[in-house]
Amino acid sequence: MLELNEIVAHYGKIRVLKEISLAVNEGEIVTLIGANGSGKTTTLKVVSGILQPSAGTVSFLGRRIDHQTPEEIVRMGICRVPEGRHIFPRMTVLENLELGSYLRKEKSEISKDIEKVYEHFPILRERREQLAGTLSGGEQQMLAIGRGLMSRPKLFLLDEPSLGLAPLLVMEIARIIIEIFKGGTTILLIEQNARMALNLSHRAYVLETGRITLEGAAKDLMNHEHVRKAYLGGTRRGWRDEK
Repeated sequence: MLELNEIVAHYGKIRVLKEISLAVNEGEIVTLIGANGSGKTTTLKVVSGILQPSAGTVSFLGRRIDHQTPEEIVRMGICRVPEGRHIFPRMTVLENLELGSYLRKEKSEISKDIEKVYEHFPILRERREQLAGTLSGGEQQMLAIGRGLMSRPKLFLLDEPSLGLAPLLVMEIARIIIEIFKGGTTILLIEQNARMALNLSHRAYVLETGRITLEGAAKDLMNHEHVRKAYLGGTRRGWRDEK
């Protein structure tokens, strides 16, 4: 479904991505793990058209997209939920959700999809007339994910969905990711909680200082010595045991 081939990306003169290649197949959850500053978010910015690569190609469903605008990429079926939520704080929950569908033509289906979001996140139904800026951090993250779902993505890019959340909310976000996947959406996940990400995913890539250093089945990387020491605290515990 998605293929990055030898992508190089810069911020000014600083080279952040150094010829990285990765692929996401339809019907997968793929995770990209790595330390802060390794280039994970930059990778998603390249895929979503926010940052143009200096070299290499990005293809989606067999079509090159590395020179398309973010709007065109959303129309093709890719949606990114950025780190930090970036909801519209002075608009209501419902208005935020409606904004997620602004590129869609089938307006008659939008109300049905809002109801689907409420099924995923019942608290948003209760808060639908509330200003988004007054929600808790966890509720804002739910709203950001729900707004992304309103574009009906084929490929969902999730950037640190559990960042800053309490352990119980982290488990709730994990449950929702699985629900979204079971609903037919392919997911590329960036997550600082590497244990959770690897448990949720089919395959994984390790990104370190702008280069892919490891890749493989998520369960295999969970047991890889370097991954355990660098990202899992050197243990083999399940992520649910961290509460």
